[in-house]
Amino acid sequence: MEMINSVGRRKAAVARVYLKKGEGQILVNGKDYKDYFPVVHIQTKIVEPLLEVEVQNIYDIQANVNGGGVKGQAEAVRLAIAKALCEINDEFRSPLKVKKLLSRDPRRVERKKYGRPKARKSFQFSKR
Repeated sequence: MEMINSVGRRKAAVARVYLKKGEGQILVNGKDYKDYFPVVHIQTKIVEPLLEVEVQNIYDIQANVNGGGVKGQAEAVRLAIAKALCEINDEFRSPLKVKKLLSRDPRRVERKKYGRPKARKSFQFSKR
């Protein structure tokens, strides 16, 4: 196993992840993931697939992310890591699938409709 790559998407964010044997270093856009995502609950999203299959100190991960916001980028990286782990070992698939880490979240922002201030909000109704 030299290097395995996979792609994860969430909303407008796209993450390309490269996984190889190492000591557990995670880089996102050239920075440590704790520096790139300073919020703790978002950091836990990234390492969630690694903790689920208990391989957190075995693989080095390098991720390139663009588009979207912070949370969308973190979830895109999480999906890409989970897909890469399944490529390495098929036995990882079932615990990741049970935690729903292999399914892409299809929700997107609904478009604004004409005659309304936002997608669903409407102006105040006046009978007279």
